[in-house]
Amino acid sequence: MARLCPLFSGSSGNSYYIGSEEHGVLIDAGRSAKQLTEMLAKCGIPLSAIEGIFVTHEHSDHVKGLRVFAGRNHIPVYASQGTFEALNDAQILNGKFPCHVIDAQGVQCAGMEIIPFHTSHDCAEGYGYLVKTADDHRVSFSTDLGIITPEVEKMMEGADFVVMESNHDIGMLQNGPYPYSLKRRILSQRGHLSNTACADYLPHLAGRGTNRFLLAHLSSENNTPDLAYQTALCSLRMAGLQENRDFRLAIAPKENLDGHTILF
Repeated sequence: MARLCPLFSGSSGNSYYIGSEEHGVLIDAGRSAKQLTEMLAKCGIPLSAIEGIFVTHEHSDHVKGLRVFAGRNHIPVYASQGTFEALNDAQILNGKFPCHVIDAQGVQCAGMEIIPFHTSHDCAEGYGYLVKTADDHRVSFSTDLGIITPEVEKMMEGADFVVMESNHDIGMLQNGPYPYSLKRRILSQRGHLSNTACADYLPHLAGRGTNRFLLAHLSSENNTPDLAYQTALCSLRMAGLQENRDFRLAIAPKENLDGHTILF
């Protein structure tokens, strides 16, 4: 049985485990190696299960622990060519772990097929990932995107499970303490997806077969879990969809302190 375990999510760090009890991968490694190791243990995931780390992009909240964690455990790392160049410039690539450029054809890893797709974000060459599990489930990781491009849309439609960014409430951001330049960056087409933009798109996905949603990468300063959840829930209900019948909706925790794992 496939399982998804959100280890960390948000502006302070992001990492997700997907796979089985014995074989799986991490999507990003955005906390320290110590924090990643401790959280995996809390969630009952042995280090030996991790057969690859798939990096979405080079920002620190996605790669903070990559150098030490991958090097110490000799775990292969997969990313776009642009991301590897940015990681090399940041001196994160130290030769202690294998690096594999992944293209549109995808790769087989941990008994799963993992296919990347480009995202619109202010980084070198950002990726989302579509994971096809061994038991034939399709999970789309779609975070850190300013807009939903046709490529992103194609990789989310028909997925059984979508991990989707619901980063900020627009009103909170506009009236908050961030400098204007940062607000403009977040609201741009290469920034982050708002609660409203995320919520507006969920009924479309539900109509094409997605019945599980995990809202992710919430801002600690410009959002709350309840606000993101209620915005999404309202949109789905207004489309005539009923929770626990037509869909299941959850929030990825900032830290998975209770070790919760989603089985599907």
